[in-house]
Amino acid sequence: MAKYHLLRDRLVSERPQVRMAQAPAATDGELALVHTPDYIDAISHGTLPAAAQREIGFPWSPGMAERARRSAGATVAAARVAMGAPGRPGEGVAANLAGGTHHSYAHKGGGFCVFNDAAVAARLMQAEWARQRRHGRKPLQVAIIDLDVHQGNGTASIFANDPSVFTLSLHGQKNFPFRKEASDLDVDLPDGCGDAAYLQALEHALDELERRFEPGLILFLAGADPYEGDRLGRLALSFDGLEARDRRVFDWAWQRRIPLAFAMAGGYGINIDETVQVQMNTYTLALEYWARWNP
Repeated sequence: MAKYHLLRDRLVSERPQVRMAQAPAATDGELALVHTPDYIDAISHGTLPAAAQREIGFPWSPGMAERARRSAGATVAAARVAMGAPGRPGEGVAANLAGGTHHSYAHKGGGFCVFNDAAVAARLMQAEWARQRRHGRKPLQVAIIDLDVHQGNGTASIFANDPSVFTLSLHGQKNFPFRKEASDLDVDLPDGCGDAAYLQALEHALDELERRFEPGLILFLAGADPYEGDRLGRLALSFDGLEARDRRVFDWAWQRRIPLAFAMAGGYGINIDETVQVQMNTYTLALEYWARWNP
């Protein structure tokens, strides 16, 4: 948990161009676009069974419930800033300092994930898009590009039968979760996968995404856990490799003028400062592309 305040503190001191805002708490109605009422109620009131808490990976507390709501709300807020609203132009790029809780299903949490922030943001942006364009027939198309080292099983399950959301996941084949769901595009990577092989796989995946889908919004899970010094990652990307990964995603979105909101997702470095450095590198690139959107 310490990585979050370490990242924030470094951004404040080293990247003052990043505008900070308190994360809003997602409402019951916003969460209910994705999650079942019983699950929302159990998280809100502390009635989640012990087994369900163990599956999430930490015990319930009022603070846990509040943080989960704000983690989802922050990705919603980032998506709104990136896309804009009536009377307010979109800024093209925005971020959640946390988020990336992709192991959360509609009815349960798992793997340190309570509410699925990307799924909630996708559904809410689609609803707001539809309200603004009352006579439009086609829903907002959302691509979730999940580059956390673990497969986004909860996200894949939530959108399994939804052609308006494309789920793309590059992940360790032998890593958690050991029973994976089917994303629209899954790319399984072997243990020890390094920079060159990873970037080649990403390039092929983006080509396939473009061939099959035309997104109007990208939600990017910029996990730090493919890093070679990660305790849970099992891949072997360097700082330079992860920076090239992020640049490719930001550039892919920019070239097509697709607004992008990103979340930091996983990162469990043996040296926590290295995890934070991976995330700082992501923000440095994000600022570069934000400047292109906002000359």
